[in-house]
Amino acid sequence: MSTQPLSSTPTGRAGMGERSSLLKLFLIRGILAVAWAVAFSSVQGDKADLGSGAVVLLVAYPLIDAVSSLIDYRATPGGSERRVTAFNGALSTLAAIALALAGAGGLEAAFHVFGVWALVSGIAQVIVGLRRRGPELGKQWPTLISGGLSFLVGITYNIQAAGDNPSLAVLSVYATGGGVWFILQAVLLGWKSRQLRTRTV
Repeated sequence: MSTQPLSSTPTGRAGMGERSSLLKLFLIRGILAVAWAVAFSSVQGDKADLGSGAVVLLVAYPLIDAVSSLIDYRATPGGSERRVTAFNGALSTLAAIALALAGAGGLEAAFHVFGVWALVSGIAQVIVGLRRRGPELGKQWPTLISGGLSFLVGITYNIQAAGDNPSLAVLSVYATGGGVWFILQAVLLGWKSRQLRTRTV
């Protein structure tokens, strides 16, 4: 790696800008996920039926992800991860619409839709994490682990939705876990920025 400051080259400036944007985005995204989990748990709990408040929150969660993907897309300078981020944003928007419709069909339908979205978006997250691995943004382990867990959880949710007594209470755990991984990725990006600044001194 060059000993010149990152800001002395176009690539370095882009790397610093992307790290800063992603750090803020991941931190806010993580906090919102944890806040959503608390709100959803208080509204839905272990109820067997979906209330209007729970449906609103179910729709809001993928919409948060869609807006985050849009911000991420605009902050990413280029590359295949930008296309995957755009795909994930479109997917989350469709998931929000599908959840709004599925809410009228009951808990099982909403659970299925959420599970499919978690599965596919998990794959997209893993792909983005793999594309971003490198000296500028680190090894992306929190993103990769979070995406992999989302994929597995999505499969589990669809199995549970087909069972006798599905419960949406697990979604609060899902959102909390996702929020923690986002916050951890933000912390690691901050540490990476400090490490790179130290090397240029």
